[in-house]
Amino acid sequence: MMEWWDALQQAVFEHLILPLMLAMGLDGQLEDGYVGALWLLAGAAQLAVVALVLVPLQRWRPVEVAPPSDRAAVRAAIRPDVIYTVIHRLGLFRALLFVTLEPVWSSGLGLLRTWGLPSWHLDAVWPGVSDVAWVSFLIYLLAFDLLGWTLHWLQHRWGWWWQLHALHHSQRHMTAWTDNRNHLLDDVIHDAVFVFVGLVIGVAPAQFVALVVVMQLMENLSHANLRLSFGRLGERLLVSPMFHRRHHAIEPLEEFHGQRAAAVRGCNYGVLFPFWDQLFGTADHRPGYPATGLRDQLPEHGGRDYGQGFWAQQRLGLMRLVGRA
Repeated sequence: MMEWWDALQQAVFEHLILPLMLAMGLDGQLEDGYVGALWLLAGAAQLAVVALVLVPLQRWRPVEVAPPSDRAAVRAAIRPDVIYTVIHRLGLFRALLFVTLEPVWSSGLGLLRTWGLPSWHLDAVWPGVSDVAWVSFLIYLLAFDLLGWTLHWLQHRWGWWWQLHALHHSQRHMTAWTDNRNHLLDDVIHDAVFVFVGLVIGVAPAQFVALVVVMQLMENLSHANLRLSFGRLGERLLVSPMFHRRHHAIEPLEEFHGQRAAAVRGCNYGVLFPFWDQLFGTADHRPGYPATGLRDQLPEHGGRDYGQGFWAQQRLGLMRLVGRA
């Protein structure tokens, strides 16, 4: 299986990515291009899982079923989410980050190491652990999940960042495609931090791809229009569609732990594991599948427009950021 995957990665690199890089004068970054082929294949596999597994599951046990008269409008509302997902999962956005930001981060770390900062690997903190592949993977997975929780909390805590992140929460018809419904500037900030932390803690490129794939597929599942709970114990161990739907719920923020909720704008920030929310006091395990979206979208609360298409959503996000929308 691994030999087949390696051969496929080599073929994609040689026949697709290499000619493009040479045409763009990026012959000095061919190693990054080879990793880019891995991103492309992993993204295509993720899209296949979403389309062939999660979408049928949504039809089997949906939380919401649009009446026939509304189905065209619902499909139109979901269509931009599909575009966002294809852009991100096929590595187009991440390739741009790698070409622009990764060399900057690498040069900076290289400079620090010439000043005496040693190379460091998180999984080497415990002797012998780095030799056990699955333990090493779990350590990095926990580290990135904590980072994901922290960045998500900040997206809600910092008012300027919330103006960008609000686009993600404006989807009234949440599906497995909703995970990547983000403002591009929001993604630049978020992914740049992930790349930088990955370089600092010494995760290998191929392992980084695998970590991101696992986290993204779980986020596709947690956003799915799927009536699924993991049970009383499972809900404390892994983020489920029911647990994450509470994060997207249209409800007064004061209903969750009083004034603290008003400061952090919600609950259930976990990406993979809900115990970060339990540890930091932001977990809400109430059962049920509330309606999703933002309160200020409702006509009785102003009917704020977050955009119906990709470019409108990007433009309005920037306008909100500068206080013009």
